[in-house]
Amino acid sequence: MRGAAQICVVLFCWLPLILADSEVSSKSGDEVLGRYLANVENNKLAVRDVSMEVEIAASLPDLKKTGELRALRHISKVGRVSYDVLSFMGDNMIKKDVIARYMSAEVKSTAKENGHSIAVDAKNYKFKYRGAYGEGDWRLHLYELKPRKKRDGMFEGWLWIESETGLPVRQSGRLVRNPSVFLRGVEFVQDFQIVDGTAVPKQIESTIRTRLVGPAEIKIQFGEPKANGQRPQVASRLFAPER
Repeated sequence: MRGAAQICVVLFCWLPLILADSEVSSKSGDEVLGRYLANVENNKLAVRDVSMEVEIAASLPDLKKTGELRALRHISKVGRVSYDVLSFMGDNMIKKDVIARYMSAEVKSTAKENGHSIAVDAKNYKFKYRGAYGEGDWRLHLYELKPRKKRDGMFEGWLWIESETGLPVRQSGRLVRNPSVFLRGVEFVQDFQIVDGTAVPKQIESTIRTRLVGPAEIKIQFGEPKANGQRPQVASRLFAPER
């Protein structure tokens, strides 16, 4: 009994400090989220009217098929995406049925002017603070995301935000609606890099679970974005937005 009483005294003494630390952490999380939400629109505009080289590696593990494609990914002033294919190596099935479908789906989604944004912001998502990680100059805050409405392109998952800048460094999750009846689900992890005060895409890894050929795995690596006026000229445009 005496030992139990001592433990209770210790817990009672430390409880205010634990609660205070939790309150400070929560307050810090709110401040970081506020900075992130204030940055969303500006960051979206900062990565428009640019082009970047991308490398897309894809595979169908069950069929033992692989392929790699290099392309220029262009983002217009209004946010529409188009691609110029530079080269491809691998199985033609990967090119047509995996990579081309992925690129075409992105192009079509940015070409639709239906008034519905899928930005990760307070209008589209609920944010639940889950704590801070790291120390010193590199500290990340983690938030659980729940979409307010289940629309195409929305996901349930997680968002990591860098403390000082309020910029995203990673988001991951599972799409709440399947883009096709032939798919069982789509999961992804997207990493960003912070360049001149802007979060730009660095890498995406996605697993697409199909009903016919098993999982399809895609990994996309993004090069440095450059203003569209600086991009190389390519003879033909592939996967261009619909007019």
